[in-house]
Amino acid sequence: MSKLDFETMSLDELWSLHEQLGAVLAERIVIEKRELEQRLIQLNRGKEPQHELNASGGGPARQRRKYPRVLPKYRNPSMPAETWSGRGKQPRWLVLALKAGSKIEDFRIATATNNENARLRR
Repeated sequence: MSKLDFETMSLDELWSLHEQLGAVLAERIVIEKRELEQRLIQLNRGKEPQHELNASGGGPARQRRKYPRVLPKYRNPSMPAETWSGRGKQPRWLVLALKAGSKIEDFRIATATNNENARLRR
């Protein structure tokens, strides 16, 4: 391969060389990736893959961490469908009620264990 003198090349020649290099690099990257994936498969030898590629092919897809179900602890009396578990940011209805002077315990949902404890204390 001879040494190229980029200073004397025309813009069209340089652009053509750029496109050729880009195509060769893209092809080699794909080949290298396939070889690495084959080596990983051989190293895993039947084990479940550690990471699966996401749909866009842009890296490993992470599975969501499983959290236990959290039951609601507080309920909006004016709209009973609105509840809050006590985790995360307080909902607007609760923030407004607290600013108006209500206490958070006013919105607590009575559970079966709370009812049983109250009955046992009597």
